[in-house]
Amino acid sequence: MDEPTSGTEQSTDLGDLLRRLRRRADLSQRELADRAGVPQAAVARIESGRTTDPRYRTVERLVRAANGRVRLDAGPAAEDVCPSPVPHGELRDQAGRRYPAHLDVWEVHEPRDWPGAWWAEWYTLPPKRWPLPLPPATYRLNREYRDQRREREWVRGSVTVRRVTGPTVPATAWRFVAERPGGDLVGELRAHEQSPHLRWGGEERPGEREVVLDGVLVAAERRRLGIGRRLVEALLAEVASSDLACVRALAQEPGVTFLLACGFRMEASRPAALRFDRPVTRGRPPQV
Repeated sequence: MDEPTSGTEQSTDLGDLLRRLRRRADLSQRELADRAGVPQAAVARIESGRTTDPRYRTVERLVRAANGRVRLDAGPAAEDVCPSPVPHGELRDQAGRRYPAHLDVWEVHEPRDWPGAWWAEWYTLPPKRWPLPLPPATYRLNREYRDQRREREWVRGSVTVRRVTGPTVPATAWRFVAERPGGDLVGELRAHEQSPHLRWGGEERPGEREVVLDGVLVAAERRRLGIGRRLVEALLAEVASSDLACVRALAQEPGVTFLLACGFRMEASRPAALRFDRPVTRGRPPQV
């Protein structure tokens, strides 16, 4: 016969189960308490294990409010209907408290991981110059932002990258596409081969042809998911297995920063970008 568990262990298991139910039902502690008609403090005490012997009626009301059922059996069948664990159940804030179970919490390793790091998008500051210390983890209270993040993470994991070939694509053209399931196009890379001798003449020798990157496009709502980098990496992998010499690109910000992050390097010998704007004289066409 197994040893009976203590009241503290039972309350801890109940608290974990209640957090799982809340996450599955997408409810905060306050929302669950309002649905069940019990004080929020009671929910907090049960989940933290401070209530060692909650009333059955209270537990039943909380479980039903979270769209669960109370069962008195604990066999293998009970494990099949148990909600999934809270993904961030082991994380704690600076005060040692758990993060809200119904929200998505992620660890903060650098300023870009934290929505509160407003300076990360515009300034590259060393840690000693950061205006605020980084928290160990973070989350968004706004459910619309949270749902957008979940959807973006699903897209990140579901996108596939492939090279497009066939009779409609010239042999010297390189085209890669990033697609979602069903063929929904979310990104594209185009490039072409050229001989460096087109610039200064001379006879072309084997292994000297280059690839010129024409452009990388990613749908606006799908940017910052690593799709552009995956397209470039697919191109570089194909080039590495061929007899082509290198890949060249002309870019301006933010494309320069993007390509540097993909392993490209600056070439000081490349020409500068120039522009001439035709003068306009109060709407009249310029005199010839």
